[in-house]
Amino acid sequence: MIDFEAFYKITYGLFIVSSGDTVKGNGFISNTVFQVTAEPPQFAVACNKKNFTAGLIAQKKAFSVSILEQDTAPDILGRFGFKSGRDFDKLDGMSVKYGETGVPIVLNAAIAYLECTLVNTIDAGSHLIFIGELVQSVLLDKLKDPLTYLYYRQVRKGSAPENAPTYIDKSKLQAGKPAGTFKKYKCTACGYVYDEEKENVRFSELPDSWTCPVCGSEKSDFIEV
Repeated sequence: MIDFEAFYKITYGLFIVSSGDTVKGNGFISNTVFQVTAEPPQFAVACNKKNFTAGLIAQKKAFSVSILEQDTAPDILGRFGFKSGRDFDKLDGMSVKYGETGVPIVLNAAIAYLECTLVNTIDAGSHLIFIGELVQSVLLDKLKDPLTYLYYRQVRKGSAPENAPTYIDKSKLQAGKPAGTFKKYKCTACGYVYDEEKENVRFSELPDSWTCPVCGSEKSDFIEV
C-alpha cells in the first residue's frame, strides 16, 4: 500500500534554479536541491525534462540556486513556478547578476545563492538530476528564514506544479474523503483556476489571507466558474 500523504512528511526548501547567459536565461522554482558531497562541495538539482531551463543547464554546463526567504512574494513564485520561459522572459524586470560561469543569479527575495558547474547528469525518468560542483556561495541575509515547502503548503496554501518532482495527483488523496460537488474558482487578475478537487481543499476553507499563487491577488478577487 502507498499512502501518498506520507510524502508530505519529507522536508524540502524552495529555490529558484537558473541557467543560461546574458542573451537567453531562465529559471524555475525547485523544491529538490540538496548537497550530495562535502569534498568537493557538490549540489544536486532535480529538473523536469520538459522545463526550458533543463536545456539551458545542459548547454551552459552550469547553474545557480537562489535560496528564497520565507516571505517571498506570490508573484515571484508564480512567475518562476507556474509559467514557462518559452512563453516570456522570466528574468525581465528582475534583479539579476551574472556569476563567474556567466549564468544568471536571481536576487529577488534571495537570502543566499549558490553557483555550480555541471559535473554529472543522471536520467531519473521524468526528471534529470543535475549534479554541480560549487563555484561560489554568498550569504545575502543571515537574519531571514528560508522558505520551506512545508510552510508554502500549510501556511500559504500553495501547491506544486505538475512538472515538480513532488507533484501528487490529488485524486490519489481522495480515498476516505467525503464525497461532494467540487467547484472551481478563477483569479480575475491572471486567470489562474483553483480546482477544489485537485487541491483537496475547499476554497471556502482557505484563510482570508490566502493569495493567488501566480499573481498574488487576494482571495476576494476570485470568482466561481
